[in-house]
Amino acid sequence: MAMSAPLAILYSILVLVASSWLYIRANDKKLKAQPSDVFKAFSPKRYAPEDFERTEKEDHERLIEISAQEQLPPKTGRHYIVVGGAGFLGGWIVVHLLQRGEDPKKIRVFDLRAPQRHDLTTGSAKDVDFILGDVSDAKSVHAAFSKPWPGLPADALPEVTVFHTAANIRFYERHVGLLQNSLVVNVNGTQNVIKSAKAIGATALVYTSSGSVAVRRTRFWLWPWEASPKHFVQVINDDDNIIPKRHEDFFSNYAVTKILAEREVRAANGAFSAGQRILRTGCIRPGNGIFGPGGDMLCGAYLVRKANPAWIHNILQSFIYVENCSLAHLCYEQRLLELSSPDCSNPDISGQAFNVTDPGPPPTYGDVYVGLETLSAGEVNFPALSPTAMLLLAQFIELYYLARHVFGMKWLPAVNGDLVNLQPSLWALTQVHLIFDDSRARLPPEKGGLGYRGRWTTMEALYKLVVEHKAGVSKFDTRADLGGISLGFGSKVQKGAKKVNDQVGGALTMDPLHVPN
Repeated sequence: MAMSAPLAILYSILVLVASSWLYIRANDKKLKAQPSDVFKAFSPKRYAPEDFERTEKEDHERLIEISAQEQLPPKTGRHYIVVGGAGFLGGWIVVHLLQRGEDPKKIRVFDLRAPQRHDLTTGSAKDVDFILGDVSDAKSVHAAFSKPWPGLPADALPEVTVFHTAANIRFYERHVGLLQNSLVVNVNGTQNVIKSAKAIGATALVYTSSGSVAVRRTRFWLWPWEASPKHFVQVINDDDNIIPKRHEDFFSNYAVTKILAEREVRAANGAFSAGQRILRTGCIRPGNGIFGPGGDMLCGAYLVRKANPAWIHNILQSFIYVENCSLAHLCYEQRLLELSSPDCSNPDISGQAFNVTDPGPPPTYGDVYVGLETLSAGEVNFPALSPTAMLLLAQFIELYYLARHVFGMKWLPAVNGDLVNLQPSLWALTQVHLIFDDSRARLPPEKGGLGYRGRWTTMEALYKLVVEHKAGVSKFDTRADLGGISLGFGSKVQKGAKKVNDQVGGALTMDPLHVPN
């Protein structure tokens, strides 16, 4: 007997729902895998709550007393311009310059906003010259760079080092039609910095690139006969040959524009600047997520939001603590300055790019989650969700986002808050096992390395971050909360973040993630 139309429709719906459920379960199992050979080779130990409890009980004093001082290169007495220096990484570079004894009156910060951090507004930092401006505005950059230095004639050309850390981190956009959004700051802004550095006779320029420039985009919708995504495990070194060649192979527009900017910086190496000086340049590629006190958008953001829906507990990735990253920049500066000495016999490593990560084995996100949950006494938590189901939601959000921003449907309401981050490019960066090889940066200078070591392992730095967060040192809610996905759990903090973005114009963000309205 033929089935009635309503029953046939109901039957079809049930089959579709059951098939979808079975597919999601099967696909989740593949995405949650931990390749045993990879884990055994790079990071065999997993962390349990008792590991962090033991650290808190037995190792507290040692960990809170660790400082960057012993690894800081010596004072140079030079003048410094830090682009993005009121923010996260740039702010730590300023702090480290002051810690090693540089004259605060010889340090200039160029950023879109005034510093909000306590360590950039007190003590000797009060004598640092903070100049507000937009890195994408060539006139604004030139005016900031060419401003006379205290105690020097207006036409003086002091020895200047430039650290360029500013970026617009729109990692959620991957469509080529949205590329211009990232080009304005990341590429055009970098060109402005290079041009102005030459104009003032700067002799060293260190640029913050990104390890993500070498991350290959991955397909996560797997066929039943596929065991895992094609690029599920990526071991990334400094070799430029592994950089993707096509736009669609980069994980997002952010990575595309960062490699374009990096090439501009490297191409400028050896160029003449004012006064017939030689400008030496170099690039640091931080290994994936930079975290730490000062307003990060990774672990610090987790502490701010408290409830953090997650689906990457199994993923193994290299992290880098912000002070380690700052040390790497200062090491590169030291190597560049040494090259100007006639007695230097080290290989010329100017015009190159170096990966840097924390010392020690990389953790899984699950290790980090366990640490934050334990050290916060359960205040921070990470409810587990289905990676496949969330990816399906992300596909719909991206389609909606493209309809509004690429296909001209401006009448559609904007994707507000951190929900804009929930787009498929997030999976291409976080749903893959990423191990960054920084062995070349760790080589001694005489062997062509930076002499970089790193002062904190990821787990030591994680402990320090929580301790300082509890003490109120890193309460930068309006900067940190923009980095992840709260799904509404952090609504109070998110509203504060949106308010600050609105107050500064919301168009260009130098260091933290910008969430557009």
